[in-house]
Amino acid sequence: MAAQKSHSPMRKRHSQVKVMPGAVVCTEAELKGDITIGSRTVVHPKARIIAEGGPIVIGESNLIEEQVLIINRADKTAPEPVTMEIGVNNVFEVGCNCESLRIGDNNVIEAKARVGRQTELSSGCVIGSFCEVSSKEVIPDNTVVYGKKCVRRVQGERPQPQTLQLDFLMKILPNYHHLRKQMKPQTK
Repeated sequence: MAAQKSHSPMRKRHSQVKVMPGAVVCTEAELKGDITIGSRTVVHPKARIIAEGGPIVIGESNLIEEQVLIINRADKTAPEPVTMEIGVNNVFEVGCNCESLRIGDNNVIEAKARVGRQTELSSGCVIGSFCEVSSKEVIPDNTVVYGKKCVRRVQGERPQPQTLQLDFLMKILPNYHHLRKQMKPQTK
């Protein structure tokens, strides 16, 4: 019985997490499946990134805060695994839920917001606190979804990258949390 457990597919999935050099990923974060985390990305403790329906590729300089759930759910209608792609300079605030398979660059998903699997975020979008976007659509660049009724408008500029916050967290988090090992840089 014990031999069967060691060969379970779930065990294999845990070993497929790739953390690029320069990323800060706390060991208290729950990471399952085939996940690649780009450099300068910060993953807080208690964040959950689950790749059950295909790989998740997270770009550089993303901020993933506590209690965030990023999940690539298994889709029974898809014959092959589908890759979830997250661009650069995105912010996932506390308690948000993201199932979108395509997230562009410079987006902010605010606290307790939800983005469904069928929704694709372009770049520079803000999904406001407690807003849910789950329709099958591509949200245009620089769209802001806000308020109780999830009203939409277009903002003039993209949200600023959280460079200073990322720098601060990259210095502070290692003092108080254990970190996942990063991949070794390739040398030729």
